[in-house]
Amino acid sequence: MTAGGPAAEPAVRTRGLTKRFRSGQVAVDHIDLVVPRGAVYGFLGPNGSGKTTTIRMLLGLVSPTAGSVELLGSSMPGGGPVVLPRVGALVEGPAFHPYLSARANLERLDAVDATASPQSRPGRIDAALERVGLTAAAAKKYRQYSLGMKQRLGLAAALLRPRDLLLLDEPTNGLDPQGTREVRALVRELADGGATVLVSSHLLSEIEQVCSHVGIMSRGELLAQGTRAEIAETGTTEVRVMTRPDQRAHVARVLTGLGLEDVRVDGEVVAAPLGGTAVEKVAQAVVGDGVDLLGLEVRRPTLEDVFVRLTGEGFDVDR
Repeated sequence: MTAGGPAAEPAVRTRGLTKRFRSGQVAVDHIDLVVPRGAVYGFLGPNGSGKTTTIRMLLGLVSPTAGSVELLGSSMPGGGPVVLPRVGALVEGPAFHPYLSARANLERLDAVDATASPQSRPGRIDAALERVGLTAAAAKKYRQYSLGMKQRLGLAAALLRPRDLLLLDEPTNGLDPQGTREVRALVRELADGGATVLVSSHLLSEIEQVCSHVGIMSRGELLAQGTRAEIAETGTTEVRVMTRPDQRAHVARVLTGLGLEDVRVDGEVVAAPLGGTAVEKVAQAVVGDGVDLLGLEVRRPTLEDVFVRLTGEGFDVDR
């Protein structure tokens, strides 16, 4: 499945992108990533699935073993000098000078950007600190920052300039629930302003609440990608029938008679994949066979259902 989106060239495209380490471990295995312009793309997978290595290859921080990368329509790494000033990134936790203040760290970063005007530097830094809630702690030394504050400063660094593309690797790592909500709101704000945002995460809630598109990684492979609706359609829709305990076996026979497969008694309900059978037909058959129908539910697949089916793995769902 490929990600949907406008006809314009994707913000990110890879072809056969692969990273094999000297040990022989394949961290990323021939992935074809497509991130449409204007999307909030949730790069979902457990820790160690290859997400961070992929992002590092996108930015030219790690050389791929095979394959190609395009960012904002330009081939990498050759297009880096032109493209990278338009790209903001937070990867594997920010690295700053521990004995400098937050403001001084941002000043050093901004000063090495040849495309940034020195005259407007103070205003850009003030705006970036305010967006991530660090204005009051701007004079505090980085070594005195908590993990969550360090993450916020990393986001501020990514936002020093207007960006067409942001690559955020686990941006809510170390943040409390309020900080997590603020980052989600910031991601939505950036997308509403026209930026494309790729958010790497192992947290289901982070992906579900902010992302328009999803890519599912596991063991270095990109198993599926597309809009959230497209991903959900790859799952299995179930019908769940509630009746009296003594009638559940009867209901199971009725569903089997309708041609439904994998019928099972699941606690207090009788469930089966709905397939192409109309739910109205199920209700009519159950009631018509004398069953006391106490309830009927159509359960559509969630992102978690699809992930577990594709990978056989679970992942953190709470934040």
